[in-house]
Amino acid sequence: MKIRYALPALAAATVLTLTGCVTNEEGPQKESTDTSKITVDEAAVALLPAEIKDKGELVLGTDASYPPNEYKNSSGDIVGWGVDLANAVSARLGLEPKWEEAGFDTIIPSIQGGAMDMGSSSFTDNAERQKTVDFVNFYEAGVLWAAPIGETVDPNNACGLKVAVQAGTFEHTDELPAKSQACEDAGKPAIEIMPFEGQAEATNAVVLGQAEAFSADSPVTLDAIAAQSEKIEAAGETFDVAPYGYALPKDSDLTKAVQAALQSLMDDGTYLEILTKAGVEDGAIEEATINAGS
Repeated sequence: MKIRYALPALAAATVLTLTGCVTNEEGPQKESTDTSKITVDEAAVALLPAEIKDKGELVLGTDASYPPNEYKNSSGDIVGWGVDLANAVSARLGLEPKWEEAGFDTIIPSIQGGAMDMGSSSFTDNAERQKTVDFVNFYEAGVLWAAPIGETVDPNNACGLKVAVQAGTFEHTDELPAKSQACEDAGKPAIEIMPFEGQAEATNAVVLGQAEAFSADSPVTLDAIAAQSEKIEAAGETFDVAPYGYALPKDSDLTKAVQAALQSLMDDGTYLEILTKAGVEDGAIEEATINAGS
């Protein structure tokens, strides 16, 4: 989830056209990783700020609407491979994870204000966000398009096409507007950008023939394809790869502690096990970096 803002009126109107057809079904269900047996890393614990160590819990903010990374299952629990990984980081630090669901654009301000300790919501680490928070990088994701099976759609030559997106994402606010402007500058028809409140609605727009493609973060697109494998397929390859990161208070010792805990999970194979179980291991990294985004 690269960037999220409030749903614009146009998107709300578009969503209404699919109200009777929307499914919130994510891809094939993956069993959550059991973090109860994860051992504590004392070296990482030693880096924790005293106030975090004393309260014994890590308050995690997320917008649970982005399967397979973070979403709600049929029981209303916040799940996903991103949740499993953050839970494992918490366990390695000897802390109890306390999840708080929030609007995406409120998470970083909540971290700045001290109401949350860490944001775990598919944040893309970039220079602008680094002005207000630090990031511990845990994954690399790109942009991947999907289209109906058998249809040839080129993301680099989409002039005149109807393309669905989740409202407020990088794809909605940056990628597609730039590509559409390039079309117009070349004297070609603009891309008709169709924003929807959730990824399920954007996917359905393609399934139902109301859009010719959708664009989303690569793990999200792959999950949508898995859920609609008889109707949609990837269009082209992943591009614009950038790091996901945990958002943390600026210049805090908590950042170093989380980095150490994550690196420990990478070193003993737990990290890759979590990603592999979810089928998203293609974006795995070998080093837990800080502020690697540009």
